[in-house]
Amino acid sequence: MKGKMKKIVGNKNVTLVLILIALIIIFTIWAGSIGKKFFAPSTLKNVLQAFIVTAFLTIGTGCLLISGNMDISLSAIGCFAVTVIGNAVGHGLPGPVGLVMMFALCALFGLLNGLLVSKLKFPAFIATLGVSYLVKGLTYIYSEWWNGGNATNLNFKNDFVMWFHKTNIFGLSLGIYVVIIFFIIYGIIVKKTAFGMRMVLVGGNPQAAKLAGINSTKLVIGLFINAAMLAGISGLFFAARVGQTSLTAMSNNQFTGMTAAMIGGISFGGGVGGMGGAFLGLMILNTFQVGMNLCGVSPYWVTTFSGVLLLIALTFDALKAKKGKAGVKKPVKKAEKEAAENV
Repeated sequence: MKGKMKKIVGNKNVTLVLILIALIIIFTIWAGSIGKKFFAPSTLKNVLQAFIVTAFLTIGTGCLLISGNMDISLSAIGCFAVTVIGNAVGHGLPGPVGLVMMFALCALFGLLNGLLVSKLKFPAFIATLGVSYLVKGLTYIYSEWWNGGNATNLNFKNDFVMWFHKTNIFGLSLGIYVVIIFFIIYGIIVKKTAFGMRMVLVGGNPQAAKLAGINSTKLVIGLFINAAMLAGISGLFFAARVGQTSLTAMSNNQFTGMTAAMIGGISFGGGVGGMGGAFLGLMILNTFQVGMNLCGVSPYWVTTFSGVLLLIALTFDALKAKKGKAGVKKPVKKAEKEAAENV
């Protein structure tokens, strides 16, 4: 009995749930002291609604971090996706055509990132930083081309795109259900499939992955393409929500997604973490932000405290790695043993 209790208490996700509950209690008392109400269905709806755009970035970033990589170009790719589909439908092209264009371009940028990192051996930070600037420049060029020489946002009304935001099921936006389904699917992939085990092994112990015959190049390229495609979906929901393209869309979401993933226990060093923790990390981050805004805290301070949360997550991750607690877990050890036996 004591062993089970110790296992439950030591579970990372249990800790995250307790932190989330603590935040709810704190903001309920704080908001109540200034005549506002935090603990209400409307607040939960706001928290869930707020994380739709960031959630897809969190999933893509989380998978890359688990594999020992990172991508800081995702918000730029998502922004470009917004511009492509917005301008396409704004100039009369059918919504599905704009959607196909968007995903094709996102996949292309993901492929570029993957080739730079896995084939040319660029550090992921440097490679994706360069692609980020490239995509931002192309976003302005594309917008300028469509708008007769003026790089500008474009308001548009398209039933196909707006459907993604306007559709509600039991009072909740369609995007909330899509996000939850994606977290479940990717959670199963990471924890319950051979592909997930290979992802963890490549991130946690590259040498064992090589001995096991895992093609890390294909895996990494696939994960970069996956992350870019998810960024495109993020951009689609952003465009559907605001009803316009934006040259600076999602500029604040890139590191929010990474922060959520790391708060949720995904290690910056790779090989550790899952989508359940990433989901809870995102809930914690959005509960914190919604609560701070409701209590009248300046958005500048909210951004500052969000940065502090990321630094805290990085610090704990570094301390775990230093003590040898982060790294190879059971699936990785199993794969390493099998690899050694096959040598």
